[in-house]
Amino acid sequence: MKRIDLSARARLSRRAFVAGMAATAPAGWLARNAAAQSDSAGAPRSIASGTFKPTWESLLQYKAPDWFRDAKFGIWAHWTAQCVPEQGDWYARQMYIQGHPHYDFHVKTFGHPSKVGFMEIDNRWKADKWEPSALMDLYVKAGAKYFVALANHHDNLDNYDSTYHEWNSLRVGPKKDIVGTWAKLARENSLRFGVTNHSAHSWHWFQTAYGYDPEGPMAGIPYDGFLTKADGKGKWWEGLDPQHLYNGAIMPMPKGITTIKGANDFHAANDRKWDEAPPPGHPEFVDRWFLRCQDLIDKYQPDLLYFDNTELPLGQAGLDIAAHYYNSNMRNHNGRLEAVLNSKGLQPGRVGSMVLDIERGKADQILATPWQTDTCIGDWHYKRSLFDTHKYKTVPQVVHMLADIVSKNGNLLLNIPLRGDGSIDEDEHAFLTGIATWMSANGEAIYGTRPFTVYGEGSPETGGTKNFNENRTTPYTAEDIRFTTKGSTLYAIALAWPTDGKLRIRTLAYGNRNYPGEVGRIEMLGVNGTFQFTRDNQGLNIDVGTQRPNNIAYVLKIQPRA
Repeated sequence: MKRIDLSARARLSRRAFVAGMAATAPAGWLARNAAAQSDSAGAPRSIASGTFKPTWESLLQYKAPDWFRDAKFGIWAHWTAQCVPEQGDWYARQMYIQGHPHYDFHVKTFGHPSKVGFMEIDNRWKADKWEPSALMDLYVKAGAKYFVALANHHDNLDNYDSTYHEWNSLRVGPKKDIVGTWAKLARENSLRFGVTNHSAHSWHWFQTAYGYDPEGPMAGIPYDGFLTKADGKGKWWEGLDPQHLYNGAIMPMPKGITTIKGANDFHAANDRKWDEAPPPGHPEFVDRWFLRCQDLIDKYQPDLLYFDNTELPLGQAGLDIAAHYYNSNMRNHNGRLEAVLNSKGLQPGRVGSMVLDIERGKADQILATPWQTDTCIGDWHYKRSLFDTHKYKTVPQVVHMLADIVSKNGNLLLNIPLRGDGSIDEDEHAFLTGIATWMSANGEAIYGTRPFTVYGEGSPETGGTKNFNENRTTPYTAEDIRFTTKGSTLYAIALAWPTDGKLRIRTLAYGNRNYPGEVGRIEMLGVNGTFQFTRDNQGLNIDVGTQRPNNIAYVLKIQPRA
């Protein structure tokens, strides 16, 4: 995600926008769409009463629940109609950008976006091979303690029984309550359940639908973003308003652009706004977003709510929904707060108001409050070429990430992307089986643990605590160790096996203030018996031999002398 300053065009008032549309829209569009553009959800914004008020000061009362701190590992199904083409991330936006590979694929495979827009892909999302019970069984065996479903993405389709948004998975595409099905199965398997909401950015992200080809035989022909409810008469989408899906032409591509470069320059300057401000002159979008999110919370009562945002989305609406979520969760749990709210980029004075999420990144130290990494073994949306070339993250890579994250007071939320039909591929199945094997033997050092006085030894892996810093390029050595604790037990997770069979943990040297007591017993998870050790001023020295219990990471269970 890139943060780009608001342009002058984006600051246009609603009156200026309407005037601009008169000059840029296809003939007759403005008159046909005037009513739809002026509509607002209209309902007053009410929130559940309780301890939390819709202010940052009040949200700082929050404390992450123990279930989240104990769970450590969750699996996410980041699944929308954008998985149907199997081309990876941001397909719904980029299929409208002439010259982009997604545009080329779309024209070749489905047709020109003036005739076959993304709403047609929504309807082709049938989920006909989705076997959620079997998938949930795999996730449980893989060691997940919470499961998270995508409720909506920037493509603006709600994957649930949405009262305030007719573009939802019960009316379009699968004709199923995706979120409701996942929720039921997760809870039947004793997993905590979460949802992710990405729709606050859809108002600018989807503006490419209000464009046209600047070059070629279809030059100047408007894309399907300009369709109105009236245009659907006699079609599969009769009764649905495309403007509620595409959000209205807030920043349409103006007439007169005749080169692909010119169109790309326009999109870069005007459409890639990644801040949390509400759309200019478009209050109905904010009202509808609030009601949709509140509906999601009230119907499914998620244990975790994730926003793909920096802090909270859409100004006061985001604060309102946070207070509503916390208060309604407390009401549903007899006064206990069991809710986890995730968002990104918290300012220092707001840390602790929710659980910080770091997208495809990690911390470089133990953070004082619990946090979460969200990442994926491939692209967020299913990408066939990653399977064909076997380029997913490996089990060792993910286990090493998990150990590092947990040692620093974090959780790992891992996306296993589904195909459009709802199935997973053979490499994904093998991955889940592989991580299940390691977790079944070594999960004791992960679940229910807390950080030690230091995260470990060796490189902290990252420079700073920030999004998109997850990629490590240097191989691990036996000096890379991560610590977790459970009561008086210390777990040392070695990320590589010593070539001479002798492991030294410098942090546990005799007299080191991090472990002032005496070591009484050392075991290795997955191995019978105890290990011989010595302790001197250089470290705790353990003879682990040459027989490895696995080829990924090795857990020493260190207990104090009674």
